[in-house]
Amino acid sequence: MSMSFGNDEATDQSTMRGRDWPCLRQFCVFIENQVGSLHDLMRHLERQDLRVVALAIVDSTDFAVVRIMLDDYERGRELFELSNYTFFERDVIGVELPDVPQPYVKVCIALLQAELSIHYSYPLLLRRGGRGAIALHVDDLDLGMKTLVEMGLKVITEKDIQEDEFF
Repeated sequence: MSMSFGNDEATDQSTMRGRDWPCLRQFCVFIENQVGSLHDLMRHLERQDLRVVALAIVDSTDFAVVRIMLDDYERGRELFELSNYTFFERDVIGVELPDVPQPYVKVCIALLQAELSIHYSYPLLLRRGGRGAIALHVDDLDLGMKTLVEMGLKVITEKDIQEDEFF
């Protein structure tokens, strides 16, 4: 756990998350790999009026891990904490795809120049100005965000997701 210091007091950064937090937060939810499990999870979220803004599934024989991002991180976390779902959280980088012929290539080149490996990526249901967006998990999130910004790419914050009306 990293700490910041101000006024001679240590502050746990997990309490400092706000709408302008530079990373996006994904939930990794474990579900049984059986018919209806994903539907049950989606209905659970729908009942709380939470909108899914990204979804990726990694499955195995017995279980699946659902990587999911919601339009309201705090409410989502509270819901998962009060539920019977086993989950953990992870920060990922959200980046708007640039308006160029090969937008993924531009993102990959930026991260390659910084010698960062992309562990996984999946699309976000975010389309500002007609542009798509992706979530990325890389070796070093801080360096990844810094590199993307330096290459002229827009990093998406949780505030962007909450304010987006064009899904």
